[in-house]
Amino acid sequence: MPVRTSEATWRGDLRDGDGDFVVGDDVFEGEFTFVSRFQEGEEGKTNPEELIGAAHASCFSMALANGLAQDEYDPERIHTTASVHLEDGAITRIELDVEAEIPEIDDETFQEYVSEAKSGCPVSQALSAVEIEANATLA
Repeated sequence: MPVRTSEATWRGDLRDGDGDFVVGDDVFEGEFTFVSRFQEGEEGKTNPEELIGAAHASCFSMALANGLAQDEYDPERIHTTASVHLEDGAITRIELDVEAEIPEIDDETFQEYVSEAKSGCPVSQALSAVEIEANATLA
């Protein structure tokens, strides 16, 4: 498997400085600040927790699709929202809210696949020190 890279640069002190990042080979880039991280956002800027959330939602959705497909279910759509909770300077919890369209699957079976994806996705494994909960519904 290839090694994936991203990079970030921070300029200045914590409260007044600013930073920018690049994901992969200029696939996505953005800016972040103290305000965008610790207060109510800042127009056009993100923060590490949103980036972790995007990575986790993406990885989980792919892991769920893979598990389903291996058992010959054909997922039409999996939409995952990851809410990353930052409290007192630490990530304390991640909630994965999942809505999926999967023909010919019952809810009990679907929930088993959700549980397997939650524990099996590489990003979930990397974040195992944090409480992760998954709330999943079939559309």
